[in-house]
Amino acid sequence: MNPRADGVPAVSAHSSRVRRFTRAEHWVHRVTAALMGVCVATAACLYIPQFAELVGRRELVVRVHELAGVALPLPVLAGLASRAFRRDLGFLNRFGPHDRVWLKAALRRDKDHASRPAGKFNAGQKIYAAWIAGATLVMLGTGLLMWFTHLAPLTWRTSATFVHDWLALTVGIVLGGHIGMALGDPEARRGLRTGSVSRQWADREHPLWRP
Repeated sequence: MNPRADGVPAVSAHSSRVRRFTRAEHWVHRVTAALMGVCVATAACLYIPQFAELVGRRELVVRVHELAGVALPLPVLAGLASRAFRRDLGFLNRFGPHDRVWLKAALRRDKDHASRPAGKFNAGQKIYAAWIAGATLVMLGTGLLMWFTHLAPLTWRTSATFVHDWLALTVGIVLGGHIGMALGDPEARRGLRTGSVSRQWADREHPLWRP
């Protein structure tokens, strides 16, 4: 694999910081995160009695949950207008030999950076992106069956409710892990917030990425 394939142009060839994300990618992530947060928060208010009693206005909460869920794919679709975003989707969708090495090291809990080669995105990030994208589509499909009850027979709607509820719980757990990982890496968060990261961090965490 050509390691230079996982790169984006640097802010400056001599800068101590390198460009990781564009403004468009920043906003795709931020808006998607906000919509996902609304979905999770409203779901909690619908399914946890203590939250339901605290918030009340169940009909309004249901409507907000439905609208946020339907809107969830829109930031990604809008982001397709960005060449940098499309390029990063290609990187996320490309699983190379070095990613298998990274996964084996992660399973061994080997934290040596030399044992975890990664391009712009590591194997864990690629798996998470693929899983959350698939889960979002399943949640959207099952949610529509629950919302528009005339679209399918009762058996389908019952099955959709079962899948939607349990997958929602799984999504909440996975998102918690995602947020926990982000909290443990301030420089990665800074990269999403400002678009650039330190060259030292890039060389350490993503040695095959050549910005």
